[in-house]
Amino acid sequence: MKIAFIGLGNMGGSMAQNLLKSGQMVSGFDLSEQALQHFAEAGGVICDSPQAAAQEADVIITMLPAAKHVRDVYLGEHGILAVLKAGSLCIDSSTIDPQTIKDIAALGSEKQIQVCDAPVSGGTMGAKNGTLTFMVGADHAGYEAVKPILSFMGKNIVHCGAVGTGQVAKICNNLILGISMTAVAEGMALGAKLGIDPQALAGVINSSSGRCWSSEVNNPWPDICENAPASRGYTEGFATQLMLKDLGLAIEAAGQVKQPVLLGGLVQQLYQQLCLQGDANLDFSSIIQHYLPTKVS
Repeated sequence: MKIAFIGLGNMGGSMAQNLLKSGQMVSGFDLSEQALQHFAEAGGVICDSPQAAAQEADVIITMLPAAKHVRDVYLGEHGILAVLKAGSLCIDSSTIDPQTIKDIAALGSEKQIQVCDAPVSGGTMGAKNGTLTFMVGADHAGYEAVKPILSFMGKNIVHCGAVGTGQVAKICNNLILGISMTAVAEGMALGAKLGIDPQALAGVINSSSGRCWSSEVNNPWPDICENAPASRGYTEGFATQLMLKDLGLAIEAAGQVKQPVLLGGLVQQLYQQLCLQGDANLDFSSIIQHYLPTKVS
């Protein structure tokens, strides 16, 4: 089986490396020379365009920043749908709006190319460790086809329903994640201000009812979690600008069905402020900076 991987950034690069570790033949493309170098060092075959990577592939995986990039890779002037062979399987693991992947899947179906969505949860550490959760939007046959491939990169492969429902699950999950991270940041900052040692507070939270992924795995206070971005200057994590994008997707979708997302709207504003302050590339746990008189490091 030949796999093409398009989008070799912080998440995609690690996911592609796990495919290589499993013995798969993987060709790849990214705009970043550094990302391509790391991919080549892991044994991947570098290609000079998405079409070049995809034209001989049986399976194509895309991991891209936004819907416009996904549309361009699949449907643009040099899009991959134009060169894929009938029977190819496309898996988009980007986080985008549900309608975009539905549109691409419909066009793919006309060419006998199956397109499904499989966005991920688990962050950069999950990508490195091969422990991601995949939220799959596909029919039953499509799900059965992608499951063994995704198992090389993740531990939990969840069938959410038809094409597009993987994206629905992802934006709802990240809506909760953005809110929970902000709540943990607010609580940790308050505790520190009131005089409790942050380590002690984190220990109480993580053995009590406030426990959540944002407190236990990616705590926003430095040195609580050794492997969390907060312990390395909020670098190499899930960028604040990406959380802002995902909150925007959730709020846009909510508007389409007239569903209130009150906390989501407030948290979106906080992340927007963080980006405007120049912290767009820091991990989203850096939201704690809103609650402190000086930046923690």
